Amino acid sequence: MSSFRSRERSQSSRHFIRPLDEAGVTPETPAPLPSSANAPKAAGTMQAPPEARPHGRAPVAIRAERVSAMFAPCPRGLEGVLAAELAALGATAIDKRNNGVAFAGDNAVMMRANLESRTASRILIQLAQGPYRSEQDVYKLALTVDWPRWFSVGKTIKVKTDGVGSALRSLDFISLKVKDAVCDRFRQADLGRPSVDTRYPDVRLQVFLSADQATLYIDSSGEPLFKRGWREDTGEAPLRENLAAGILLLAGYDGSQPLLDPMMGSGTFLVEAADIALNRAPGRLRDFAFRELRSFDAVEWESVQARARQAEKPLSALPIRGSDVSVQMLVKTRHNLKQAGLHGLVQIAQSNVLDTRPHADSGLIVTNPPYGVRLDEQEDLALLYPQLGAWLKQHFSGWTANFFTGDLRLAKLIRLTPKQRMPLFNGGLDCRLFVIPMVSGSNRS
Repeated sequence: MSSFRSRERSQSSRHFIRPLDEAGVTPETPAPLPSSANAPKAAGTMQAPPEARPHGRAPVAIRAERVSAMFAPCPRGLEGVLAAELAALGATAIDKRNNGVAFAGDNAVMMRANLESRTASRILIQLAQGPYRSEQDVYKLALTVDWPRWFSVGKTIKVKTDGVGSALRSLDFISLKVKDAVCDRFRQADLGRPSVDTRYPDVRLQVFLSADQATLYIDSSGEPLFKRGWREDTGEAPLRENLAAGILLLAGYDGSQPLLDPMMGSGTFLVEAADIALNRAPGRLRDFAFRELRSFDAVEWESVQARARQAEKPLSALPIRGSDVSVQMLVKTRHNLKQAGLHGLVQIAQSNVLDTRPHADSGLIVTNPPYGVRLDEQEDLALLYPQLGAWLKQHFSGWTANFFTGDLRLAKLIRLTPKQRMPLFNGGLDCRLFVIPMVSGSNRS
């Protein structure tokens, strides 16, 4: 089945405890945070809402000592899951947006969100927000931020700009203007200027432009949070780890149910399910960019890590199974399980999906079938789906099947009635999570 998946380019990452080859993918675009009028104020940290400021008056930048406003982008469709996660981690002023969640919290909340969130792509700290009409307005906004208070001149930087509805012609030029403002602010303080590193920067700065508002963020994560630190062998078109974790949570998986992925690929669902079952922080194997900031508190960070370690459950065999028709995928999954510290805890086997059998009377199937790109692949899948429906009816009464796919024909061709059709996006690809409870005699379309 894995022959339908496209191959992605790999590159190494510098923000991990051990080297990691991972797909280099642009993270999801952040949305602007809600105005400070809708969030709890910390003295001297929050800015006045844009509508209360005459155009042209310098916005007030947030100070580094008291982080307050943040934004966590995530795969589109997982905003509700992420909001629940952030609330459990102590975040306040939670506001779901497209592709992410705005929230407020202190440094401990920021650290916990990086370490423990399973679905966030990054944790961005808002520095300033204000109206703009030209590139120079964005430059002036960036100049209001006291950059030397956030990081030292010896740190390398990278600026990235995204926008929705902006009339400005070049986002790359905006990145250049913000970089100039950062360097000018350091030079004004007689500190020299920081160097730019577009590949492995110490500090990443994010600019987001709406039609008339510019928002500046500093990235507390570094490498995207879906890069957990365990994956060294991706296989073909691996599912991002935070998307896989979100799908498991949407499917109702809490770590107690038997789980099966009969088209496991490189084992992403298996690793994420095991981490949920063992209550292990998904970011435990990697490092984070907030350690490069002046506000970093090593004692507080050790406390956050210790709390996460204490919450972990003892290692034990788990009712999680995986299989794939490809021997190559079996080898890759075995390696990934070992890298994640799960060797011997999850059982895997080489098997055609239709030959796979349940290992319990009830449980969850969570899998990502191949989508099909070429016409002959789509024809093969059209033949496979009815066989999957018959396989489920014959062998998996009492189970709930969850198929995550970009091939929206599955719901019709599988000849079973999905209870839910949850819209999700795999990058820019419109997908669905089809949830099909297998109750004997009740699912035939």
